Amino acid sequence: MATPITCFKAYDIRGELNSQLNEDVAYRIGYAFAQELNAKTVVVGSDVRLTSIPLKLALSAGLIDAGATVTDIGMAGTEEIYFATKHLGVDGGIEVTASHNPINYNGMKLVKSGSVPISGDTGLNAIKEKAEALEDSFVSERLAHYTEGALIDADAFFNGTAHVKEDKLSETDKYAVKSCMSDYVSHMLSYVNLSNFTPLKVVVNAGNGAAGPALDAIEKEMKVQGVPIEFVKVHHNADGTFPNGIPNPLLPENRADTADAVKASGADFGIAWDGDFDRCFLFDADGEFIEGYYIVGLLAEAFIEKNTDSKIIYDPRVYWNTEDIVANAGGTPIKSKTGHAFIKERMRKEDAVYGGEMSAHHYFRDFAYCDSGMIPWLLIAELVCVKKQTLASMVKARIEAFPSSGEINSKLKDADAALERVTSKYQPLASVIDTTDGLGLEFGTWRFNLRKSNTEPVIRLNVESKGDIALMEQKTEELLSLIRAE
Repeated sequence: MATPITCFKAYDIRGELNSQLNEDVAYRIGYAFAQELNAKTVVVGSDVRLTSIPLKLALSAGLIDAGATVTDIGMAGTEEIYFATKHLGVDGGIEVTASHNPINYNGMKLVKSGSVPISGDTGLNAIKEKAEALEDSFVSERLAHYTEGALIDADAFFNGTAHVKEDKLSETDKYAVKSCMSDYVSHMLSYVNLSNFTPLKVVVNAGNGAAGPALDAIEKEMKVQGVPIEFVKVHHNADGTFPNGIPNPLLPENRADTADAVKASGADFGIAWDGDFDRCFLFDADGEFIEGYYIVGLLAEAFIEKNTDSKIIYDPRVYWNTEDIVANAGGTPIKSKTGHAFIKERMRKEDAVYGGEMSAHHYFRDFAYCDSGMIPWLLIAELVCVKKQTLASMVKARIEAFPSSGEINSKLKDADAALERVTSKYQPLASVIDTTDGLGLEFGTWRFNLRKSNTEPVIRLNVESKGDIALMEQKTEELLSLIRAE
């Protein structure tokens, strides 16, 4: 009988520790990954969580036993795995991370050669099947070999001591620790012209996650190059206990520390990252949070200025601002279904220079079409210096031209019924019907997108208008009343 594994999701692996994800499961995933991809070389990394290293070592044991040679780049953000996978020319890469999930969770993000994402229909489901098919006795025997003792008790993951040992992996001559930080930093800084930088003060909040060490390495090289930028560091030291809470700046309650530091220090702007820093969030000089939607427009314009007639990929939740900016700058706007696998696939198909989602995921052609949390702030900092404008002034006119509600989630007993209520009332009146992702309807001067969650009974609403914030707010309340009328 196959051992059921429940931590596989549509695009990655995420699960509760002990009950869904432990060293046994991690070993199985590593073995199955190497089998499915016929991978001979794999790069691995882990975020700051206390359980990430044990999981990564068990994962590595499985990879090695299935015939792969493993390069461990140590503590890293997800984008460092994306970079290393392509830079080292290996067959695949795996980052052990739970990003912004609660402390009792962990997970993995997997890519193929060239940092091509692996999702359910491109190998993830096959890896799951192979992992489940491994004999329990085989997995136990192999893990015991690498732990030199009894396997860890699944009910005591945090307190166990019989983890897979790094020196036991090294004995195989198929496991090595190697840093790619220097090359990673050089690549990050290649997106900007450092001579364009004028004096800046920037608040950076790593949330005690993996962003701190990467930022320190970038700062060190900037100093060598004479870049006049001062960083005010908040919750900077990597700490797997997350003493200041799980880093997730998308939640309004998690923004105060960054906003307060910006105002107290008189900084030009602020940056905050999630745990594995594949997303960055920006604050203006007044400490006001800037919705990711408007950052997409800024970055699109910046790339078009450097690459005439560039193709720009964007998600369908809110898009009028992006379409307007790209069209006026001479680029080509292209709509894609929401989600990193869909965005990356469309970017590769179109050879698009940049793609952006309102959720603060930003994708770059020269970064293997992958998302990065470091490249966006570097580009924004360069824009502030070149344009001699504040970040607030650059987005103010765009917010006024296309005000948006931001994504509003409603947890319901029956999400399907809510979607049907909205469809029945509004679709007959719409001038444009867009089903790229969820239900998108346009009504001349305003529009909305309504999407169901794939994993929970939640409806996600986004509303925007053309230059009429009162209309946007009115329609938002109108829609929410209908959605929540259970």
